[in-house]
Amino acid sequence: MWLFNVVGLVLIALIVWWFWLYKPQSVQVSDQNAIDIVVENGVYNPAHVRVPAGKPLKLRFLRKDQSPCAAMVVFADFNISEELPLNKPKEIELHPEKPGRYSFTCQMQMYRGELEVTGGSQ
Repeated sequence: MWLFNVVGLVLIALIVWWFWLYKPQSVQVSDQNAIDIVVENGVYNPAHVRVPAGKPLKLRFLRKDQSPCAAMVVFADFNISEELPLNKPKEIELHPEKPGRYSFTCQMQMYRGELEVTGGSQ
């Protein structure tokens, strides 16, 4: 019986780490043409993208995860929802004008990423 309790506690700890404590890889954009984001194993990699405000941005998603949840990326603040084909790059162009933090997720909000728009060019 104690084995079930230990396994349960370990699972709870993993869930807490994954959803609240895990810090995703970050990338800062300068003058790149497109940022590559791989969708694999339940995460966006990189999951944090920092860009200057007022410059057009291209994000190139490559979905390697066959999960139906990974089939869509949603930028709710930009009113963008795009289907991601399996093993084929999909480019999404954004025009972030105002500084702030904007999330991007799958349609079920299990895959999570963040676009951080900073004031002016860096």
